[in-house]
Amino acid sequence: MQRALKAWGRLDVLVNNASRFYRTTIGEVTEYAWDDLMNSNLKAPFFLSQAASPLLAANKGCIVNITDLHAERPLMDYSVYCLSKSGLMMLTKVLAKELGPDVRVNSVAPGAIMWPEGKNTLTDKEKQKIIERTIMKRAGTAEDIAKAVLFFVRDADYVTGQMLNVDGGRMLFG
Repeated sequence: MQRALKAWGRLDVLVNNASRFYRTTIGEVTEYAWDDLMNSNLKAPFFLSQAASPLLAANKGCIVNITDLHAERPLMDYSVYCLSKSGLMMLTKVLAKELGPDVRVNSVAPGAIMWPEGKNTLTDKEKQKIIERTIMKRAGTAEDIAKAVLFFVRDADYVTGQMLNVDGGRMLFG
């Protein structure tokens, strides 16, 4: 935070984007996995937001949290991840109430976004199944997420406490 302040003299936006994601089947969750996922997906955004809020308030800035469609719709065998993202969704609402009107706080919930090549563990068949369960019939891109974040930063002066699903309509499927 101090480096940003030193470089630009102010802080206008905080995007809490760092995240961990891996399988945590209920019967096999370790304390390490719990702490690892909660620390990166919920604890870090909380304390970063806490530290940034006075600087953001001075400039009527905003916070954008990157949640997940699985904050509302559980993903089988990823219990701790889903819990951490649900917590981040609630943190978005809590921060909006506590920091408003000086700081707007919203979240973007990606869905059907494929990992970059080399990091993707899905087979082509699994990817196609995900794409088929979207209205848009394509995978989302990093650019789709960036545009949603930019909307909250630049064009949403009267929006706070909201979660925008950027999932190609995937949430509409049961």
